[in-house]
Amino acid sequence: QVQLVESGGGLVQAGGSLRLTCSASGRTFSSLHMGWFRQAPGKEREFIAAIRWISAGTSVADSVKGRFTISRDYAKNTLYLQMNSLKPEDTAVYFCANSLRTGLYYPSKADTYDYWGQGTQVTVSS
Repeated sequence: QVQLVESGGGLVQAGGSLRLTCSASGRTFSSLHMGWFRQAPGKEREFIAAIRWISAGTSVADSVKGRFTISRDYAKNTLYLQMNSLKPEDTAVYFCANSLRTGLYYPSKADTYDYWGQGTQVTVSS
């Protein structure tokens, strides 16, 4: 079991920045990838970014590339999402997720992740 807790969401004006944090506990030593997703009302869950837990290699969705950065602190079992130049369309609930599966390459599908946090709301005002 892996437990994930997100924090850092809130209300920000367009053009502003937020840093989301995901604290992991439990069987984190088995983690191969971690990722960030978001879900806006009435929309499907959308892949944002993934990181290889050991090597810290990253993959970022085109929709946020150049504005969002995923990173991790291996010693602290913590995942981050730095979000800059935020836009109203970035408004959503943001989730972190953990994948224990082998043979994947920066998984971007929600069903390839095994554990999820409860989500944190990000609201960007215009």
